[in-house]
Amino acid sequence: MTAGSALCALALTSCQGTASANAASKVSAGTSPKAAVASASSTLSGKTVVLDPGHNGGDESHTAQINQLVPMGFGKYKTCDTTGTNADDGYPEHEFTLQVATLVQSLLEKRGIKVIMTRTNDTGVGPCVNVRAAIGNNVHADAAVSIHGDGFDASGHGFQIIQAAKSVGGAANDARSNKLSGAMHAAFLSGSGLTPSTYIGTDGYEVRSDLAGLNLSTVPKVLVECGNMKNPGDVALMESPAGRARIASSIADGIIAFLEQGSK
Repeated sequence: MTAGSALCALALTSCQGTASANAASKVSAGTSPKAAVASASSTLSGKTVVLDPGHNGGDESHTAQINQLVPMGFGKYKTCDTTGTNADDGYPEHEFTLQVATLVQSLLEKRGIKVIMTRTNDTGVGPCVNVRAAIGNNVHADAAVSIHGDGFDASGHGFQIIQAAKSVGGAANDARSNKLSGAMHAAFLSGSGLTPSTYIGTDGYEVRSDLAGLNLSTVPKVLVECGNMKNPGDVALMESPAGRARIASSIADGIIAFLEQGSK
């Protein structure tokens, strides 16, 4: 994973350098800076991104529904959804994830990207994890990101970028998910105010085989744990509007960097 992420980081740096050189070339050739920016933004027009804010506000009161077993890929099953975690002061993960996803949606739409949310309110149930994957698959999304907060004990802190060990989309889709993972990791290091996780994974990366939303994806997809809601430092950032804005900007930047890699 570390070697793969290094390749992603190198590829991202190379792409960004090429974009800067191209933009400078256009300006020196007589194109105004404003026109160059517009041209760069146009590479994102027509792209579709699915944002998947984890859990939902009604899950806790509908345990029979969320405990139903659904396919998780490769002949295995797991529960439809879970209630998620919460900070010690009661601030729930499901509220945090929707708040951040809504901010990301706005940032992406300003760049001309079409955004589809797996849920748009915090009073419903689910959708089930297999349905969350299907939403991205059905629209042939260019990228999909699940947004979560973790619930480890207070000693651990930091973000995780999680991808599937393998998806039903096959090796080519897994390679694209790995590139999305690298772009997201770089963006979080740069702007989120969070460090890579100190308690799980390797340097903020993790590969898992038990997450249906990733296993069942046929489009590039990662899950972002945006900090540990039991850690005082992480949750202070996650509970503040300014902190959520930084996290949302990092998610948007990671998605945009990934999409721009594909256009070069």
